[in-house]
Amino acid sequence: MKFICWLFSFFVVFSSCEKTLNIKPPDQNASLVVDGSIETNQPPIIFLTSSLNYFSSISPAILAGSQVRNARVTISDGAKTSQLREYEQALGNGYSIVFYSIDSANPAAGIVGQPGKTYQLTIQTNNNQYTASTTIPVLNKTLDSLWWKQTPGNSDSNKVVLMARLTDPQGFGNYIRYFTRLNKGNFLPGANSVFDDQIVDGTTYEVQVDQGINRNDPPKFENYGFFTRGDTITVKYCNIDRATFDFWRTLEFSYQSIGNPFSSPTSVLGNVEGALGAFCGYAADYRTLIVPK
Repeated sequence: MKFICWLFSFFVVFSSCEKTLNIKPPDQNASLVVDGSIETNQPPIIFLTSSLNYFSSISPAILAGSQVRNARVTISDGAKTSQLREYEQALGNGYSIVFYSIDSANPAAGIVGQPGKTYQLTIQTNNNQYTASTTIPVLNKTLDSLWWKQTPGNSDSNKVVLMARLTDPQGFGNYIRYFTRLNKGNFLPGANSVFDDQIVDGTTYEVQVDQGINRNDPPKFENYGFFTRGDTITVKYCNIDRATFDFWRTLEFSYQSIGNPFSSPTSVLGNVEGALGAFCGYAADYRTLIVPK
């Protein structure tokens, strides 16, 4: 009985010490956010926006207003430098998306991605200059084959999983990122879309390839990763450099830890000097598989 009384007193004393804390991060000046890529045999595509404060309201109008226009964007492969042109593409409902790419009126002056080359991106806006560098690796780590099999432990006979056989060359430092496209949809990255070769170095191995996700509309847990009989599946399989791997690795970890009180804070490792985001190079290979009904 004494123990119960002592325990009750303990909780009363310490509950009376509780204090409500209202912490609001201070507003920060907007930073430039870069979402840039260059892929084998494709021109660079660069999206520029301004960052929003943590507790900012979000709406289509605010997001549209965060886009950066009239920037001077150039890309160099070490031998040639090309100034990119600003484009605006309508999205409907009065909104549009702005991006920078090679001048379609003078494609010969533009730059397209080639394996083994390094590209330097320079952005000038609001009297500031930002730079980033990325490499399109040689396609050394290969996707050898794709096949499907019945989903194990799932009573729905229409659900299947996609399997792949890959070969990793000898020597650490081979990084990949993958996307999947379902039928005629868009290419979407997996929830965990980047991998290194710390465990699989120099081996041929088999792995399940989860269906890519739209992070603005994630699938229900019971449907995650699966495909359906009758689907046409295209896998975009990319060799990437270490900086691209680090950016997506840390960004995806940060995304998955949102709302988890036990997760560790994560710094997203971009590669743009003076700005947020990344400029990424992709040595891309495409494979398609049709799952019979």
